[in-house]
Amino acid sequence: MELFDRSKQCCFTGHRPEKLNISEEEAKALLCNAINTAIDRGYRTFITGMAKGVDIWAGELLLDFKNLYPDINIVCALPYPTFYHGRNAKEQALYKKILSAAKLVHMSYPSYSPLSYQSRNMWMVDNSSLVIALFTGEVGGTRNTVKYAESQGLEVLNLLK
Repeated sequence: MELFDRSKQCCFTGHRPEKLNISEEEAKALLCNAINTAIDRGYRTFITGMAKGVDIWAGELLLDFKNLYPDINIVCALPYPTFYHGRNAKEQALYKKILSAAKLVHMSYPSYSPLSYQSRNMWMVDNSSLVIALFTGEVGGTRNTVKYAESQGLEVLNLLK
């Protein structure tokens, strides 16, 4: 399923904060520059997986960019409906704010499944032409997403290289 124009759709992948070798402020600065570059290249739809760290930071930045570029579409790809339960009040408020600004919310599974995260990540790649990544090389979901994107011929912009 193409959401809008896949050639102008971008998704994000990256590690949780504790796995990154940089601060939240440094990560957000890198993401901000990459989003700005993508917008300059004509990208207008951005897909976030809404996970803690890179995904939420990208979503938060997209809210600001949307004020400058009202034609930007935010798409939230969730692995299952309750995956964000148990977060603190500040994280819950930001999560809800991003969801409320989304043009589309895609749900990979109706409830938790061991496959829900991988399914979400593949859906994001399958609906993008550019992947913005904060990837250290460590084994895990981010690595799987980057490798899948590369196998599908997508451009992967790793901000940590």
